[in-house]
Amino acid sequence: MKPKQIELGSQGLIVPAIGLGCMGMTGLLENDIYGPANEAEAIATIHRSFELGGNFLDTADMYGPYLNERLVGKATKGQRDRYVIATKFGWEIDDQGYLTWTINGTKDYVRKSIERSLKNLSTDYIDLYYLHRLDKNTPIEETVEAMAALVKEGKVKYIGLSEVSSATIRRAHAVHPVSAVQSEYSLFERSIEEAGINDTLRILGIGLVAYSPLGRGFLSGQIRTPDDLPTNDFRRGLPKYQGEQFQKNLDLLHAIETMAQRKGIAGTQLALAWTMAKGALPIPGTKRVKYLEANIAAAGITLTSEDLVKLENIIPLGTPTGDRYDAFGMGLID
Repeated sequence: MKPKQIELGSQGLIVPAIGLGCMGMTGLLENDIYGPANEAEAIATIHRSFELGGNFLDTADMYGPYLNERLVGKATKGQRDRYVIATKFGWEIDDQGYLTWTINGTKDYVRKSIERSLKNLSTDYIDLYYLHRLDKNTPIEETVEAMAALVKEGKVKYIGLSEVSSATIRRAHAVHPVSAVQSEYSLFERSIEEAGINDTLRILGIGLVAYSPLGRGFLSGQIRTPDDLPTNDFRRGLPKYQGEQFQKNLDLLHAIETMAQRKGIAGTQLALAWTMAKGALPIPGTKRVKYLEANIAAAGITLTSEDLVKLENIIPLGTPTGDRYDAFGMGLID
């Protein structure tokens, strides 16, 4: 059964109820994000997602840089109009193609970024264009005005923001309607609920896109010790994969998996179904067809209010599971 179609935000963007995060399909800065990359396998996964009704793809210019967008462009060639492609800008990439590790949301950089993304994706428009992180040295109004100009020119259909506060969302939305806000959101990461961001999005009619809805892979159940991660996997540096917190998270995972078994579904499917029941559009990342098929099947699972209560009793709001990023990454969240 194909996932139902939903409206993301209130400006008319129609997407399936579950998307595909493409970040892990290519390496990042010549290092692997989530293990070795395989282009043929990744493209096969994108095509299988399409066959199953999962035509919403999420990428960004910084993944590679550019390698991920080029992969998505290659996979969607000849059928571009049948996919909904979201990409992001903001992590500054210099003219030699290297990340400067600063955020740039200036008007000129918005213009430079869109032209590069259009070229790398082999397309003349982006369905959903996000500011990847807030540039704290540039007023959000300047950035959004520049993004709005791209909408008027037909280069972008809808605009989005990522990891921003309620105050920033309101300021941006006053300049041009924001269709989506992307944030890390899962059973293991609910800080946006605590901050009231979910409520802000509901009030303004903005969609929530949940990246890492499986808790950076923790909820997949595939990682039972930190050594199960590849040597150069960036998750080794994340707090949730370290020390006592890792064991505490394993205990939470076991309780979730036990509940999933009783329902006759996978733990990953229970976690994804929870995310959708909370009104978010999850974009789990995978480069393997078998995991993709299980993920998309989760869109057909309906959780009762009793199920939700049981799950949230396992991990009540405020349960520490480890910060989303290291200190540098956390400093970039608005």
